[in-house]
Amino acid sequence: MQVDRAQQPIAAAAVTLVLWILAVASFLPPLFKYTSQSVLLIIAAGIAIFVCLVLHLIFIGIAAKRLGRSPVLWVIMTLCTMPLLSIIGLILFEWFSEHDKPAAV
Repeated sequence: MQVDRAQQPIAAAAVTLVLWILAVASFLPPLFKYTSQSVLLIIAAGIAIFVCLVLHLIFIGIAAKRLGRSPVLWVIMTLCTMPLLSIIGLILFEWFSEHDKPAAV
């Protein structure tokens, strides 16, 4: 089944998305006063944002290829609508993949 083959990259994409959101959150007002006090934290958060974004796009491309979709199209769509489409897409994928699985007897 194609859905089973895509489960692992989709899970990895979800993890990298959560880490990306946490890294971006370090620059938002409640946490920015702590982040801005250290150049090392600013650099670490910036590197984390970049690495998580690249890994997220790679995992989305792998999942799209395993599902028989166009990886380039999915990566471009994800990049242009980050993070909203990624969140909605991952939720919908998990929702529909659970309904497609046969019931265990």
